[in-house]
Amino acid sequence: MLAQSLTRSRSGGHQNNPVKIIMNNRERIDAYFQACSVGTANDIADHFTADAIVYDTNHKPVQGAATIGAFWNEIRDRWQQAHWYVDTCISEGDVAAIEWTMTGISGEGEFTVRGSEHYRFEAGLIAEIRQYWTFNRTALNTALVEFPYSARAIYHAAK
Repeated sequence: MLAQSLTRSRSGGHQNNPVKIIMNNRERIDAYFQACSVGTANDIADHFTADAIVYDTNHKPVQGAATIGAFWNEIRDRWQQAHWYVDTCISEGDVAAIEWTMTGISGEGEFTVRGSEHYRFEAGLIAEIRQYWTFNRTALNTALVEFPYSARAIYHAAK
């Protein structure tokens, strides 16, 4: 994987007092998923270019680092204890593809959603995500039909 860099301030964000943080694509995605799981909107936004865009099979594009950060905080708040995990990652140059698992709690109980994303990076930050997954309000547990996730240790366990 190609090493990427990010210049951030000690208090977060792209401001004065920069500190050089070196991350490869996988580390950037892992840190972004951790921020989605427990961070603030600003923590999430720090992983994106200012004009980044997230395309998705279930909703209109979300554009701008600050808007993306606020969007993921709203999603986490909607699904109690929502947590995202990177299961697999393939990266080359300024692009990466991952498989992921998201677990959470709805009014009906615990659920697990699985999907795939494709990333494009600019100067070490996420510039674009193309998300592929299925959202079904009446059956939140979604994944590939009959895929043996539990038989493969690389996949996060379903709830």
